[in-house]
Amino acid sequence: MAIRWQQIGVISSLRERPVTAVQVDDKRLAVISRGGQFSVLSGVCNHAGGPLGEGRLDGDYLTCPWHYWKFHWQTGLGEPGYEEDAVPAYASKVEDGQLFVDLASGTRRSRAPHPPHALGRTPQRQPGDVRVVAISTTSMTEGNPRFSTSDHLLDIAVAEARAVGCETRLIRLRDLKFRHCEGFYSKAAAACTWPCSITQMDPNDQLDQVYEALVHWADVFLVATSIRWGSAASLYYKMVERMNCIQNQETIANRELLRNKVAAFIITGGQDNVQAVAGQMLGFFAEVGCVFPQFPYVAHTRGWSAEDMENNVIEVSQSELLRAGTQALADRSITMARILLRDQLPEFEHARGGRKGHRLAD
Repeated sequence: MAIRWQQIGVISSLRERPVTAVQVDDKRLAVISRGGQFSVLSGVCNHAGGPLGEGRLDGDYLTCPWHYWKFHWQTGLGEPGYEEDAVPAYASKVEDGQLFVDLASGTRRSRAPHPPHALGRTPQRQPGDVRVVAISTTSMTEGNPRFSTSDHLLDIAVAEARAVGCETRLIRLRDLKFRHCEGFYSKAAAACTWPCSITQMDPNDQLDQVYEALVHWADVFLVATSIRWGSAASLYYKMVERMNCIQNQETIANRELLRNKVAAFIITGGQDNVQAVAGQMLGFFAEVGCVFPQFPYVAHTRGWSAEDMENNVIEVSQSELLRAGTQALADRSITMARILLRDQLPEFEHARGGRKGHRLAD
């Protein structure tokens, strides 16, 4: 194809920034100015279509602002070890104070074969009775355990689920090493991906255990939190901020990741504000597609002025009312999940038993 030089812009202006986003015809381009030289790459990242023209230079590499993929500023090849991931690089020239590009000269865009992330598979309910995941959001010093009222009640709920024939998993967020949400959605809606971009980039990020349980495995979510200054625990918020990638699939991809999932909550603390904490939890889990049993949470607090936390611990640990209420919460949640699964899966066989005194609806 014949060379056809097209004007990009004035070089004095393009030199003001290391990277400039421009558009020529229907092509988004990234113009790079480095050491008195110019280069022109495609402005579209291989990974999720991120805007390379809004990226930054890191040595010899142009870094995508969305998920930090890197491409050589002159050749467009991926960073060392990922050279097969290349974006088009275009011939350019300076003439009469202007920068020109030949769009016909673009090198080939190539994408190395990347195996799909395990979380990216289509959610499919496997045969079997209701599965319950219990999530503790209580922080604790590693190696120095203490009694946690919310963990205590969560353990009771797990024991009840097992007693009525359910498979269970217990996830304590304090045992996981995972990064905070890094605001990809704030850059652009499409930058918030499923699976979570952090999980895809960082094999050491352990929130994949939560994603796997919520999206692919569990029918019932039992989430326990303490009350800290009138709000849920900080680990709870760290988790749900990362769950933004689940909710965003509804809004930007019309994809429902959570279907017929039941959520219920355990809330305890040394101060009041139970209803506000419950309201946030109900609101969030409704947003990601969960449904709730009747009376979807149990809670305990001795009020704002109860500073004698040792008595709070004693009261919760010895309360038969809280024990029975927590068992009943687990039962209601499991009953609702069985009803939903029976309607969703005609072949679903739900258990007809249950703990004596807490028989599940048949």
